[in-house]
Amino acid sequence: MTQKVRTVLEEADVVVGYGTYIKLVQDIVCKDAEIISGTMGKEVERAKIAVMRANENNKVVMVSSGDPGVYGMAGIVLEVAAQEKTTVPIEILPGITAASAASAILGAPLISDFAVISLSDLLTPLEKIEKRIELASQADVSIVLYNPQSQGRIEPLTKAYEIMMKHIKPDTLVGIVRQAGREGQTAKITILQNLLNEEIDMVTTIVIGNSATKLVNGKMVTARGYDLTT
Repeated sequence: MTQKVRTVLEEADVVVGYGTYIKLVQDIVCKDAEIISGTMGKEVERAKIAVMRANENNKVVMVSSGDPGVYGMAGIVLEVAAQEKTTVPIEILPGITAASAASAILGAPLISDFAVISLSDLLTPLEKIEKRIELASQADVSIVLYNPQSQGRIEPLTKAYEIMMKHIKPDTLVGIVRQAGREGQTAKITILQNLLNEEIDMVTTIVIGNSATKLVNGKMVTARGYDLTT
């Protein structure tokens, strides 16, 4: 997080967020602040609570992991605020999304064009996800996969793998990062062909390189086209 985010959390009257994310910032939040946490799937409800508490003249912070504008709560809060016709000013503070965090851990695999695709089909039909994977795979761009797999949701990753194997060389480098930027962080570089043999869950970010991605001193590097001989 940025220093500005830390300052805002320290000064908040009310902090709202998914329980797991609240735990990650609880040491920063003022001890007198009201904490409102909830479960996955209750995002709209939390956004409505945040807007309501802000309308009561409280300084409210809605917590997202990574960047609030990348698969985060920013969009829902803005929509709810518009629906409620609130005049309370809303500021969106950027953070470090998983793609950037994982890329830095792995080396520099996203130095050129890339696509970010979530494999969660809770809000997006699997058919649409498959089409996006298909087109990105044909475009020869690095691909970052969010929310790749859970215990009860294995099909999207399997489908994505089958699609990518049709268009991307099996020996293309792939980075697998778990718990990026958090306690217990792990990272591994393998190849696309071996992807499904790895430990992958909802806190895993997968980075598939493009045809110009290579291993440089143990790091994934996507060449951008510079001439290093001059």
